[in-house]
Amino acid sequence: MDAVDLSSLSKSQQAYHWVKERIASSEFTPGYRLVLGTIAGELEMSVVPVREAIRQLEAEGLVTFERNVGARVSMVDDSQYRFSMQALSVLEGTATALSARGLTTDDVRRAREINERMTETLDHFDPRAFTRLNQEFHAVLFERCANPRMLELVRAEWARLGNLRDSTFSFVPGRAQESVREHERILVLIEQGASLGDIEHAARRHRSATLDAYMIHEHPDEALGMPNF
Repeated sequence: MDAVDLSSLSKSQQAYHWVKERIASSEFTPGYRLVLGTIAGELEMSVVPVREAIRQLEAEGLVTFERNVGARVSMVDDSQYRFSMQALSVLEGTATALSARGLTTDDVRRAREINERMTETLDHFDPRAFTRLNQEFHAVLFERCANPRMLELVRAEWARLGNLRDSTFSFVPGRAQESVREHERILVLIEQGASLGDIEHAARRHRSATLDAYMIHEHPDEALGMPNF
């Protein structure tokens, strides 16, 4: 998450960003109890703006209220994660295909350099670092999509995934090695001027394969009935 200049914000927005950053960094993990008085003391403000911040986070689904308990960081909702991954497989596949003809030689080289860095991390695997590089790799491939609405949707789903899962590769680290191989295959298709349909299919299946690996690991019974996107 990009750093935010809290000094320029209202107190409720300061509290909002302060809490949200700690949820995103997993300092406040799912189920963590958010004690308003403690947060207010940490930020040297009254409880009122903190309460407003927590309500905003609740509206975004990051915080839930439990009777007689108070505010907690929301538990991860697998169904929401699945829906976002399915949506992203379609959106990102299309955006990558629409971007392909606009990619320069430098773009492809930069994407390949990122993928090589991802490969280098496999011996001492850090799921969060790998996920950051993974997002950087895909951004190179889809950012030249000329459809601004498509880009907006792809970026929104990436952001949503960041809230739902710190890193899917934490659950299925074995998927990382296959992922970098698939990246290279997508790059080769782009370099060879393959049809946009082939590029879209490869990018879509790449995303779907990560979801498949997660579902098989976490919910093997449900994975058997999943559609093949």
